[in-house]
Amino acid sequence: MDQINSLEDIFEAFNGLNVLIIGDVMIDSYLWGKSTRISPEAPVPIVNVVKREKRLGGAANVALNIQALGATPLLCSVIGDDADGGDFLRLLEEKGLSTEGIVQSPERVTTIKHRIIASAQQLLRIDAEIETELTAYDNRHLEERYLKLLEKADVVVLEDYDKGVFTEENIKRFIQLANDRNIPTVIDPKKKNFLSYVGCTLFKPNLKELKEGLKVEFADENLSAFEDAVAELQQRLQTEQVLVTLSERGVFIANGHEKTYIDAHRRSISDVSGAGDTVISIAALCMALHTSVQFLAGLSNLGGGLVCEQVGVVPINKQRLLDEAKQVKLFEIYEHRTA
Repeated sequence: MDQINSLEDIFEAFNGLNVLIIGDVMIDSYLWGKSTRISPEAPVPIVNVVKREKRLGGAANVALNIQALGATPLLCSVIGDDADGGDFLRLLEEKGLSTEGIVQSPERVTTIKHRIIASAQQLLRIDAEIETELTAYDNRHLEERYLKLLEKADVVVLEDYDKGVFTEENIKRFIQLANDRNIPTVIDPKKKNFLSYVGCTLFKPNLKELKEGLKVEFADENLSAFEDAVAELQQRLQTEQVLVTLSERGVFIANGHEKTYIDAHRRSISDVSGAGDTVISIAALCMALHTSVQFLAGLSNLGGGLVCEQVGVVPINKQRLLDEAKQVKLFEIYEHRTA
């Protein structure tokens, strides 16, 4: 890898990376309309449809963020052998994403989340999904795809939405396979498998997930209790690096005993959907480049805030992220390379 001496060098180096994303994928479906009256049939708004749209969601939105940042996403998951699965594969192809790592199973349905939006507000969401664990047959095929893609990967993202792709057993297997090849693993967890990611490189919960996963409760302002919870998490997962997103209060990164808080930047928030996908995408790319963890956290914090200014789940804009990182002098403040 070429020497990195500037923020521009880091953003240029993103273009040469391959990122393997494994986890739960879905379709985000939007029905946009106008609502000016209440239904005479029930006390609910009537929405007159203006536009319909389907987008890639879940781990597939992480793939879109990776692509938007210039790197090559390698997406690996299981979907249903159904009409929505066909739509999902078509959406991948439309975005120029490979379908090589996608397993279609007649035992599952493809997760789809229908959102009804009027006047820039979400009125209703209807989900169609399955959360049962993969069959042994589907899990074997998933691992085969994973192993093939792992040969090309610089970093692995495990993206968990509690929709059944991950189990305690296959998580252990996926992390071990990556560790055997010295490929870092970056985790975006959910509640069910929260403590299963032993031996990962970087673990990224939000504050709510941290409390639920460890079954602890404390006031958000209680930093001592919060830091104790992070230390417990580091010990239980046998990982040095934990990145916690704190919503409007920014992010916290722990690297061994080193702790850093980074404040959020002032934003006009429209929608927080997909912000975590952007954060994990940026973190994974920085991990692959061995940037300082403080820079990793700072850039991830910037990107997560930027996508919250957009309505719906949308990938990050690379140029805008670069411009903002320059403006706040992120490289000068946080980038002290150790690798």
